[in-house]
Amino acid sequence: MAGHNKWSKIKHKKAATDAKKSKIFGKLVRLIQVEAKKSNGDVNAPGLAAAIAKANKENMPKDNIERAIKKASEAGDTTPVLYEAYGPGGVGIIITGLTDNNNRMSAEIKHTLSKLNGSLGTSGSVSWNFTQDENRDWVPNTTLEIDEDTGTKLENLIEALEENDDVQDVYHNAE
Repeated sequence: MAGHNKWSKIKHKKAATDAKKSKIFGKLVRLIQVEAKKSNGDVNAPGLAAAIAKANKENMPKDNIERAIKKASEAGDTTPVLYEAYGPGGVGIIITGLTDNNNRMSAEIKHTLSKLNGSLGTSGSVSWNFTQDENRDWVPNTTLEIDEDTGTKLENLIEALEENDDVQDVYHNAE
């Protein structure tokens, strides 16, 4: 009975958790690189300090953080982007990301939204209902109550958006 031993079970579980960690670390590295570029490598700058705090919260190794800061001085152009959208039931969604190709990311976000009952909004159409806290997270000023069916659709949309490698965070105002 090949494949039914303890080691193969451990190997498959480890592969799954490593893939999740890798995806999270990749997003954090991009965020750190952008913030390091903005602050010219000054780790005391608020943006870079917040990015490092997020990385530490996810248990990212210190050498990975230092490597990302060092690489920021040599790396290509990654730019932060912000998309405002409406999801199922009129839920306001803010999508933050880092990309090296705005056109590609914009097309991918539009495609994902249209496929899962969402639509892209104009600048300021959703952000008026959110404020940024000290960690640079978007917090809704008012929330929208949704039913269970709409909640399921919203969860599917958020999962699909987060699968995009360039997307950093997705915020919404649903309860």
